[in-house]
Amino acid sequence: MKVLLIGGGGREHAIAEAIVRSPRCEKLYCAPGNAGIAQIAECVPIGVMEFDRQAAFAKEHGIDLVVCSQDDPLCAGLVDTLEAAGLRVFGTRKNAAIIEGSKAFSKNLMKKYGIPTAAYETFTDPAAAISYLRTKAKFPTVLKADGLALGKGVLICQNLEEAEAGVRTIMEDHKFGAAGNEMIIEEFMTGREVSVLAFVDGKHIQLMTSAQDHKRAGDGDTGLNTGGMGTFSPSPFYTAEIDRQARERIYQKTVDAMNAEGRPFKGVLYFGLMMTQDGPKVVEYNTRFGDPETQVILPRMKTDILDVFEAVIDGTLDRIHLEFEDNAAVCVVLASRGYPVKYEKGKIITGLEKFRGREKDGYYCFHAGTKLDGNGHVITNGGRVLGVTAKGRTLKEARANAYEATGWVNFENKYMRSDIGRAIDDI
Repeated sequence: MKVLLIGGGGREHAIAEAIVRSPRCEKLYCAPGNAGIAQIAECVPIGVMEFDRQAAFAKEHGIDLVVCSQDDPLCAGLVDTLEAAGLRVFGTRKNAAIIEGSKAFSKNLMKKYGIPTAAYETFTDPAAAISYLRTKAKFPTVLKADGLALGKGVLICQNLEEAEAGVRTIMEDHKFGAAGNEMIIEEFMTGREVSVLAFVDGKHIQLMTSAQDHKRAGDGDTGLNTGGMGTFSPSPFYTAEIDRQARERIYQKTVDAMNAEGRPFKGVLYFGLMMTQDGPKVVEYNTRFGDPETQVILPRMKTDILDVFEAVIDGTLDRIHLEFEDNAAVCVVLASRGYPVKYEKGKIITGLEKFRGREKDGYYCFHAGTKLDGNGHVITNGGRVLGVTAKGRTLKEARANAYEATGWVNFENKYMRSDIGRAIDDI
């Protein structure tokens, strides 16, 4: 098969690596890709929102399958556009991608169909939101911009002063752009948060192995929310009992709810779950592979990913045996110091050659924010630069391997958290 992958981040590098492992992959293109993806695929200078150019390229080059796992293009209708051009596409159509594109939609869906989630209210008027905070909210409380905000549109406010400032940030200052035209005020849930990703073909659902992300920028879960500073898989906190409850109350109910709404879901459905005293509750849905969860899930997947993609498209996912290695993986994100606020780009990265050929040993360096400069150097080109992933027989071994491997690669202003996976020490 000839495959075109849309995107250029760490998640796409992990997906690309899984695709080229398939004996069915004859040729992989990536638009636009990055310096790491360029090692295993042919990168083409087409942006993720340039749907017509993507369609033209795919038809011109005889592409058998287009793969997309990025929120903005999916929510804007990439799959619909490419399918209308006669192409075969793995990803979620626009009317189903709203489950991530609008938090108000997803919260209302859960309320309507009895899927457990935090109590909430939605607002389009900042004055009404502040009035609610002053009279009815309990603290801490959570403010969420309704639309897409690169994983950063969530504010946890400890008191009324912080919450009022948060409303101004989201709805008046428009820090997250149009995503803040509507806002949710949500009950603060306590517990461990676990990510469970699933393949969905419109009716059937197949769960991938669990993962646990670290969103805050600093050690000890301090600092601002980021797109993710590291993750581990599987999560030992996602127990057999939690799995039973979530299967009964959340997973299939969500798929069935989307069908009932006339929005059949195909693609990857990401369940962000909070392990509360009352059982698992949904924090959020995403319509795609998570980032950086993908970097620890796909290296452990034994099933041919192209077989799975095609089964999702054809509605035959129930015939797939989805299998994962009986081991563990940890990913530590190497970021540019100052992320997610202000950081410098263009720093030369050294040591990348130490990862080449080490995939068979369970070591990966997934490029998130990199590009090639005019002299052939790989340089930093984003806040999250690299995701260093390592496998091990146990989570503790995988964590030790991952942190050892972070020392193989360097760039000016390199920053990382030192406590990714530290929670497993509590077990």
